[in-house]
Amino acid sequence: MDSVDNATSIQNSPDTSDSQQKQWRSEFPYHWDADELVSRRDLLQFAVYTSGTLFAATALLAILGRLHTQQEYPSKQIASVDQVPVGEGLYFEYPGPRDQAVLLHLQDGNFVAYSQVCTHLSCSVYYQRDKERLFCPCHEGVFDLATGQPTAGPPVRPLPRIKLHQNGTNLYAVGVEV
Repeated sequence: MDSVDNATSIQNSPDTSDSQQKQWRSEFPYHWDADELVSRRDLLQFAVYTSGTLFAATALLAILGRLHTQQEYPSKQIASVDQVPVGEGLYFEYPGPRDQAVLLHLQDGNFVAYSQVCTHLSCSVYYQRDKERLFCPCHEGVFDLATGQPTAGPPVRPLPRIKLHQNGTNLYAVGVEV
């Protein structure tokens, strides 16, 4: 029984408990008082307020984007009706000197014009007369001639349509529908 009494007396001695306490504190140096500085409720409130702020900022940017003022486009003569036979296309620059566009004379006799910039990754779109389509060779995007809507490939937005005005036999580009 002496050995049991000795073990109990060693555990309860003040020197042993202080050294064990110091060792435990050095291995786990966190204070319980500081642990209560950020509660789960505070963290959740922060996350909710941050998400709400980001949502509000995104909504504000979307509204400001919708309020974008209409850009004024110059009127530019493209070609004469006789210069573009039915089923043919004509490349031109509009609205600026570096903005490529294509004018198409459809089988039904109507004229349409589109920007040549693909809505996927801004590659050039070309008219393929034999396949009756507008084609983007970068990722094989295909657009409908009459509407400019994508029919195949990765593009999801239609091509920007150029507004046309016919004065007699002359065709004029007068704006861009985005």
